[in-house]
Amino acid sequence: MKLTLTTLFFFFLAHLNLWAQDEGSASDTTYWTKGMAININFNQAAFSDNWKAGGVNSIAFGGLLNAKASYLKNKTSWDNEVEFQYGVVNNEGQSTRKSADRIFLDSKVGYSISKKWNLYGSINFLTQFTEGFEYSEDAAGNEVATVISNFMAPGFLTASLGFEYKPVDFFYMRISPFSPRLTFVTDNNILNDPETSNYGVEPGSNVRTEWLAFQFLADLNKDIADNLNLKLRYLAFANYEEFSGDTIDHRLDAIVTASVTKYISTSLTVNLLYDSDQDDDIQFAQALALGFQYKLGAK
Repeated sequence: MKLTLTTLFFFFLAHLNLWAQDEGSASDTTYWTKGMAININFNQAAFSDNWKAGGVNSIAFGGLLNAKASYLKNKTSWDNEVEFQYGVVNNEGQSTRKSADRIFLDSKVGYSISKKWNLYGSINFLTQFTEGFEYSEDAAGNEVATVISNFMAPGFLTASLGFEYKPVDFFYMRISPFSPRLTFVTDNNILNDPETSNYGVEPGSNVRTEWLAFQFLADLNKDIADNLNLKLRYLAFANYEEFSGDTIDHRLDAIVTASVTKYISTSLTVNLLYDSDQDDDIQFAQALALGFQYKLGAK
């Protein structure tokens, strides 16, 4: 049954791609819209030994690359996105620590069935570049760093089949009643350590497969004022076989970017995540950055 469902899903994706080939050559750049944005941020603070207000010397560096390529001709569309993000911070008296780490790849083929609705199939991949640590102190007060994540630990590969609603250029929703997901934990030290999360992967196996699952995605990317852009992405994922209110995964990513000049921007990023396989509570991350930006092509 599982093999049949998977075969049918990828058979459908292949046929959507064939429709794109039939309606126009993918090498014809007339139908392509491409864009890339690069952001590099650097923050530094230094205090003299007699600075009475107090403070900690620190250096922080971060980088973000986002690239998109979209093909559209007649009723067929093909949208691709790549996002790489990484950042580190070093506070005096502490080891260098990560402040951001993300690898995200997404590819979606769509076929229009009405003015605002598309039939679509997509594949996306999410993981991180390097090890992530949980920091504590031993009895002597020394810092102890425990590895709790790594490249492909976890890694998520999700395929979706469903309907996309796109009433305007800056907003869309994807509703997928069939959205199988593979969760990878390839670092056995993380997988077998009872003190760390195994992200739902059973010890003895490096992959968890959730075949019968639902996914909902809403995405907003809009200029809300001159030189001010808002990006919101909400994702919900539910496994039918383990369905209940507290097992639904929720993720919200929000980025507000203000362009100070053509090459200087400031941004505020907020991430909220609830995944019961990782933690019983909501996870929260926030970052404020000022730095260099470079844009090429469409937004």
